[in-house]
Amino acid sequence: MVAKLEEVAAPHSTFDTILVLDFGSQTSHLILRRLRSLNVYAEMLPCTTKLADLPWKPVGIVLSGGPSSVYDEVSPHVDPAIFDMGVPILGICYGCQEIAWRINDKNVQRGEKREYGQTDVDILTLDGQQDHVNRLFEGVEANTEVTMSHFDKLVHLPEGFVTIASTPSTPYAGIAHKEKPIFGIQFHPEISHTKRGMDILGNFATKICKARDNWKMENFIEKEIIRIRKLVGENAQVIGAVSGGVDSTVAARLMKEAIGDRFHAILVDTGLMRLNECEQVKKSLSDHLNINLTIVDGAELFFSRLAGVTEPEAKRKIIGGTFIDLFEKEAIRIEEEAKHTPHAGKVEWFLQGTLYPDLIESLSWKGPSATIKSHHNVGGLPARMMNGQGLKLIEPLRELFKDEVREFGRQLGIHEELIMRHPFPGPGIGIRILGEVTPERVELVRQADHIFISSIREAGIYNEMSQAFAALDTSRAVGVMGDSREYGYICILRAVSSVDFMSAEPYAFDSKLILKIANRIPNEVHGITRVVYDYTGKPPGTIELE
Repeated sequence: MVAKLEEVAAPHSTFDTILVLDFGSQTSHLILRRLRSLNVYAEMLPCTTKLADLPWKPVGIVLSGGPSSVYDEVSPHVDPAIFDMGVPILGICYGCQEIAWRINDKNVQRGEKREYGQTDVDILTLDGQQDHVNRLFEGVEANTEVTMSHFDKLVHLPEGFVTIASTPSTPYAGIAHKEKPIFGIQFHPEISHTKRGMDILGNFATKICKARDNWKMENFIEKEIIRIRKLVGENAQVIGAVSGGVDSTVAARLMKEAIGDRFHAILVDTGLMRLNECEQVKKSLSDHLNINLTIVDGAELFFSRLAGVTEPEAKRKIIGGTFIDLFEKEAIRIEEEAKHTPHAGKVEWFLQGTLYPDLIESLSWKGPSATIKSHHNVGGLPARMMNGQGLKLIEPLRELFKDEVREFGRQLGIHEELIMRHPFPGPGIGIRILGEVTPERVELVRQADHIFISSIREAGIYNEMSQAFAALDTSRAVGVMGDSREYGYICILRAVSSVDFMSAEPYAFDSKLILKIANRIPNEVHGITRVVYDYTGKPPGTIELE
């Protein structure tokens, strides 16, 4: 059985960390991405996090925006202890209001009108003040364009603060404490339409927090290999889930570098894989990367457990639980074989390629009820993975975004075609079928997906999109094939562009190409009579359909 996480990726001891406390804004993750693009390490936690529970101390704290009003009874509030830590604080939008409201609950009120979109803000340079007051906007012109998104606003200047930015309708668009390094801004520097947003975040991170800009993949790899070797020890065995995607491949390659053949990569053929998936994974991992790989045939077991199940979360949990069942059996087999190998120890660790967006989307300050969906690498796993007994979970990529993982993979020498491969979810085609999962329906998705992806590759646009796939709506629609009437399934095509997979836009296909694909699928895949293209962005949708 698999036990509670013992975190392997703990950069806080090596890299200065800026903590982003999330109040539920749709752009909170962008704050992290902007800071990391400045080579400053940042991590996000729910706004209700108790600072006493943190085993590390941040060099600075950012309070994100959020959809709530600070004066409502049910609104979230930050642990007051952050104001006694002696580290710089930057409040953005709701975070700025949180700072002002804590000083006096009359400082924040509903504005007379909403202020959304682009706004010119006046930067006020104050003479005779301590240097830190002007440091947030250092190098930013006196009038600059920013992105606003608020209705509530500061109606009084908080005691002990001065005004450092304003607009005609928001007199306190920027505030700074006279003595402490505490700042608040009513606009969003993390959004690209704020022209000098990167400079403002850079000023806060490097000039105010004094964070070192050493968050670089080559530094992370070296430290991570040392950390893994120390954590795992000299004899313990590690088993790891692989799928052939970039996340699990990079994680597997890292483990191979750290502990050699004591790492055992396991690919479970769930029966929910894409066309020729297992053969491709074997070629990439075993033949090219020399990773110790075992393929387990579990298709029959997965289909039997999924029979009659239609609810998405139930599917995810069943697939996650079945994964672990098969891994436990494989761990026993590997451990038995290891007894006959000199200096080989027990199987003590379980590797997963969990990424940071998986964690963010599976956590909320409101608790589990606000979770959009559980991820197969997080909430979708059975509860016994967190029960404190058996295997320990190791997730060396859990601090990284997708683009960082790709750069990580390049540093590890993984070939570019695999690095740029579109993500494939752990539950596989099982969450790309709206309704019950059956072998017949999976095969339809396989064939349609193969046509879709091969057409994209032939057109030379595969790398222009972040993820593309075919899915199946098990509702049926009438089609005409030759002179006969058919009643078949509806194929859903989805392709998105995204930087970090926290938000995404539908890919804008050339109309001739998408029409060609839409004609090919019903003609070549018997059982599908209609093809539709999903134009939903994220938000309001998610990238996967379930």
